[in-house]
Amino acid sequence: MSGKGFSASSGLLPFGRVAIVLPSFRIIFLSTFFLALCLAGAPARSQDSQSKSSDSINGTVVNSVTHEPIGRALVSSSDNRFATMTDGEGHFEFVLPPAVPVQPNNSSGSVILVGGQLGQTNRPGTLMARKPGYLTDENSQLNLQSGSSTKNVTISLVPEALIVGHVSLPTSEPPDRLQVEIYRRQVVNGRAQWISVGVTTTKSDGEFRFSELGAGIYKLFTHELLDNDPQTFSPGGQPYGYAPAYFPNFTDFASAGTILLSAGKTITADLSLVRQPYYPVKVAVSNATQGMYFNVIVSAQGHRGPGYVLGYNEQEQRIEGMLPNGVYTLEVSGGFGAQTARGLLSINVHGVALEGLSMTLIQSAPIDVRVKEEFTLPYTNSSFLNNGRQRVALQGPRSYLNVGLEPADEFGQNQSYWLRPPTGPEDERLVIDNVQPGRYWVQINPSRGYASSVTSGGVDLQREPLVVSSGGSTSPIEITMRDDSAEIDGDIEGTKASLGQPENNPSSSSAAASPDFETMAARIYCVPLADSDGQVAEAGVSDERFTLQGLTPGVYRVLAFKRPPSDLEYRNPEAMQAYDGKGQVVRLVAGQKEHVSVHLISQAE
Repeated sequence: MSGKGFSASSGLLPFGRVAIVLPSFRIIFLSTFFLALCLAGAPARSQDSQSKSSDSINGTVVNSVTHEPIGRALVSSSDNRFATMTDGEGHFEFVLPPAVPVQPNNSSGSVILVGGQLGQTNRPGTLMARKPGYLTDENSQLNLQSGSSTKNVTISLVPEALIVGHVSLPTSEPPDRLQVEIYRRQVVNGRAQWISVGVTTTKSDGEFRFSELGAGIYKLFTHELLDNDPQTFSPGGQPYGYAPAYFPNFTDFASAGTILLSAGKTITADLSLVRQPYYPVKVAVSNATQGMYFNVIVSAQGHRGPGYVLGYNEQEQRIEGMLPNGVYTLEVSGGFGAQTARGLLSINVHGVALEGLSMTLIQSAPIDVRVKEEFTLPYTNSSFLNNGRQRVALQGPRSYLNVGLEPADEFGQNQSYWLRPPTGPEDERLVIDNVQPGRYWVQINPSRGYASSVTSGGVDLQREPLVVSSGGSTSPIEITMRDDSAEIDGDIEGTKASLGQPENNPSSSSAAASPDFETMAARIYCVPLADSDGQVAEAGVSDERFTLQGLTPGVYRVLAFKRPPSDLEYRNPEAMQAYDGKGQVVRLVAGQKEHVSVHLISQAE
């Protein structure tokens, strides 16, 4: 196989070259390859007959861990105009036809090039590689900027990580269709959370396998399983089952061990189940009505986390199911339409069926947001409400301020909440409706000024989470807004080439004036120190200069990343201690503008 590709312009359809390798690829791999083939609809002609002056792209696909070449990988353009397979040495090549000018059809008389932007050759903007056993993510893509070299380019593929294991029972019989679930620790908005990334079912011999995993931290556990083995099951007798088993051998999600995966690594995680008696649980919801449905969260040992399950019987208006011996917390939320309610109940299952209990749900109380303005500068309102008939200018704090609640627990079962829309042009009340019990961080998104203080019931919500209980109302969120914010004007040390821009392609400092410059070439984080006031600010920049406005006065560490780490907990002071000594520390006072120069942090650092 030559390793040369095809394009819609050349019309080359190399079916003969790929027929012997097609059966070895997955369905998604086949679909992408043949999509590129179908798009090659121009009259066929030999690539060898193309002009000697035709441009070309050649390179190698390599393993990001071992740096060895990867043969039989599919390399294609993001617009599916080009596709080819690497040869046995991981090499590929695209021969590109010359750009063909067409007659202008606009008033300016500009010449537009077929298949490319004005002044560019007919070549792809982005190449991507893929092969079963490797991850298809941002690392598998290569951005070909105008003016950059297209000779001997390299695309790195990250090998998948695997978790394999076996679930065993105390008897010799393997479990029947037992489900195993995996969670990954991911950073969302600068805070770590546990998020489900897959569920699989064991084979007949109890084996299971999770593939296509990226490097990261994981937790693993089994779902509950009732014992319906006809050899041990007795109709009308004591039911038995297998409670969730959390790797390696724990009884709840919070205390479960973690699995650290690196790229290309395989970890074996075996789980053993314990057969134990299960008992019926029935809890009536006293004030429920027909048509109302509720979500039930079961937490074992007082720790939130997945594993145990009870359901809601709408006909009987009760929570029901089966649980083994233990102490549990039931959190109930839901309702019908805008009528939402919530409830909390602790239960103790101990050797007998648990019946006769009742829960009364409490209507979800709105949380008021009160804003005190200490502005010194005039402000022109430019926010509008579209009420279906006309655009009405909004007045008061709603015009520039949005307030939200994000879950503070690592296992974030609760959703995020934001200010409800105004009911009309005269509605200036700021309210967050239907917030379920839990702990939340308050997020302030203003288009004017900054929040100098955020409190509720005397609690500083800029340092502590807001606690919403299951009963009663929550104290209003009190926000003080000021407009004497600070500003940082900075530059990233080094040349434009350090951000990805070709050095021989001069441009202005404006990203808009430099379309060849890679958008968001760096990301800036302005993180307050642990013992300082201030709010995190971040921005993507596409030049060596940047400006951060509307900053809360405080002491900050300014960090610049070419590609930020996926696990950057920039809202966690303890986690950010790893960056002590990096970036630039700056102290900002009200109304101050400070200049900084920061070093671009690479992934290796």
